[in-house]
Amino acid sequence: MKFLTHFVASLVVGFSLMISGAFAASDTLMIQLKDGVVEVKLRPDLAPKHVEQITSLANKGFYDGIIFHRVIPGFMAQTGDPTGTGRGGSDLPDIKAEFTPEPFARGVLGMARSQNPNSANSQFFIMFAQGDFLNGQYTVFGQVTKGMDLVDNIAKGEPPANPDKMIKVRTSDQF
Repeated sequence: MKFLTHFVASLVVGFSLMISGAFAASDTLMIQLKDGVVEVKLRPDLAPKHVEQITSLANKGFYDGIIFHRVIPGFMAQTGDPTGTGRGGSDLPDIKAEFTPEPFARGVLGMARSQNPNSANSQFFIMFAQGDFLNGQYTVFGQVTKGMDLVDNIAKGEPPANPDKMIKVRTSDQF
């Protein structure tokens, strides 16, 4: 009986670790740029619908080859538009805003949108610096944890003369 109890307990612990590892892996977004890979901790605790849409698009290859079409020094780098114009999006429905008090600090990823707060779709931006004026106005869905120096090297401009692109974007469990 003691052996059986220990065996069952080991299975439960092992299964729990396997499950938690899978969830942790899918909460990390990997963005391959020309100079290396940027790692992003996704924040489903703040914006579950936005994280779900971003990860779904990423794991389908939607973001592969998409340029950074609006890159403002000292502010942010915007991407996620397959047309490269800043007006495009995916075929998925727009997402209702998930605003939080989470501040727009350096390395934060936020969803781009039109004047309508519920118009986020596939475009997002990465902050180069603090942007308190965005707090509570845009949805925060992630934070760069590795590779911010690579983000700093993205070609600047609106649009950049020779725009950089995301080569490959996936969650870490599918990268």
